[in-house]
Amino acid sequence: MNFWERIRENKTATEPFFALAPMADVTDPAFRRIIAKYGKPDVMWTEFVSADGLMLGGRDHLIRDLVFTEAERPIVAQLFGSNPETMRAAAKLCTELGFDGIDINMGCPDKSIEKQGAGAATIKTPDVAVAIIRAAKAGIADAGKTIPLSVKTRIGYNKNEIETWIPTLLREDLAAITVHCRTRKEMSSVPARWEHIQEVTALRDKIAPQTLVIGNGDVRDMQHGRELAQKFGADGVMIGRSIFGNPWLFAKSQEKTASHSYEKKLKNMFSHIKNSFAQFLQTFFGIKNRYWLRAAESQGIAKEDRLRVLVEHCKLYEELLGDIKSFSIMKKHFKAYVNGWAGSKELRMELMEAKNAADVERIINSR
Repeated sequence: MNFWERIRENKTATEPFFALAPMADVTDPAFRRIIAKYGKPDVMWTEFVSADGLMLGGRDHLIRDLVFTEAERPIVAQLFGSNPETMRAAAKLCTELGFDGIDINMGCPDKSIEKQGAGAATIKTPDVAVAIIRAAKAGIADAGKTIPLSVKTRIGYNKNEIETWIPTLLREDLAAITVHCRTRKEMSSVPARWEHIQEVTALRDKIAPQTLVIGNGDVRDMQHGRELAQKFGADGVMIGRSIFGNPWLFAKSQEKTASHSYEKKLKNMFSHIKNSFAQFLQTFFGIKNRYWLRAAESQGIAKEDRLRVLVEHCKLYEELLGDIKSFSIMKKHFKAYVNGWAGSKELRMELMEAKNAADVERIINSR
């Protein structure tokens, strides 16, 4: 029994499973270890890694993105690419590295990835998508194992293509499909339309009843995810942007404790108003802010804890990736960890000048 089968067996009608979304330069080995320590989801994804890069000259650096610990299991390696040969070899490598599953990214809208015929571009080339899926399965078999394969995608490229695109995937006997509830054209400029999950699950029930359907897009926290899953029929919920600055997001004990406090209720009310306004700005004015939909402020985490874990995160990043990646990548996390109290803006501005983890710790300790 693979981990997806165990999840399916344990899932209840009222409690979906939760997954950490793969995000480039975010869900790296350092952040995954932090999340596994403070609030582990049911399934973790790596950030996506190029199959071509792994097999055609960039392995030494890229393979570092695939380092994981036992505490992160079950963990899924996400790959992207449009070359069946390199996808097969990369899937074999990931299987040999001990991953619990492999996922193929068929939804990323990044132009550089689409130029390679990968990511969301595969929606326009279903024959290539099928060839890639079959190549990945062959690579898993080459390694002499039977770990499950899944796909993360969108509802279409320029328009809703669920009726044609999703059946193409379902016929390939996938363990799970994650559906980001927007088209590629929409990027994140409109609210995710979770009602489309119902269309996906209806097709799943007809074509591949064993395939799990995971909904993704604009999920604020676990309670919001439960509501969406129950309303629209998703088996699981994938959360991405809300994890910024909030490695406690999936911590059920923390959620349970905070949900009974009056302060929590007030913060949730404010968060709901703020998120509604953010969606209004996105829909009518195209104004986006990746942190508007983040749930960190409403989780009730003390300032001291957030700053302590920020320092821990910086040190771990430097330890695991400092020799191959710029420390400036960490700065995207500063705004997420450091916000919501008097003086947080000034502290963030100071932290933006930090050149390493020691600078971050010194700046925080001096305030």
